[in-house]
Amino acid sequence: MSDSIELFYAPTSPYVRKVMACAIELGIADRIVKLPSAAHPLKRDARIASFNPLAKVPAAKLADGTLLFDSRVICEYLDDFGRGSLFPRGPERWKVLTEQALGDGLLDAALLTRYENTCRSDEIRSAEWIDGQMTKIAAALDQMENDVAVFGTRISIGSLTIACALGYLDFRFASFDWRSSRPALTDWFATVSERASLRDTFPAEG
Repeated sequence: MSDSIELFYAPTSPYVRKVMACAIELGIADRIVKLPSAAHPLKRDARIASFNPLAKVPAAKLADGTLLFDSRVICEYLDDFGRGSLFPRGPERWKVLTEQALGDGLLDAALLTRYENTCRSDEIRSAEWIDGQMTKIAAALDQMENDVAVFGTRISIGSLTIACALGYLDFRFASFDWRSSRPALTDWFATVSERASLRDTFPAEG
């Protein structure tokens, strides 16, 4: 396909999920060619590094050879390519981009917590570090609870990122009860998760 997009893909990556959710919302998922990868914070995947010197997913190559990374850049490219409205113009744009930053910030803290738990030995693992990241996650969730009445009325890069962040908590932090004190966010997430873009991209091992 002359206008296909090669994408280094990992079914467990919430950032890759963001990209695929956008592609589905825009009706262009069939343009994406998924390439296998093994991204890891300690073990560098040379295949990914050929697209992104940081060797992180998602990383994409356009038909003309242009390289794109990370999820924020790729998602905005897809919105432009698909002539969508996930990235609105005018004052609304800054609200949506801030929502994306909030969702990405939660994901950053969650991934750092997971890496601390899975990639570091007991002798050097830091409980203080983990507590600090979980505090960030809780604060981000509280902000989402406060803002859900606004971002929950539209499908945008902000709301999709937040949905992917909440989905990652369910996937990797199943024992973390983020719902009990956040009823509005819980109800919104249950509803938005029924969209094909999120239902069909839920993370899975292997």
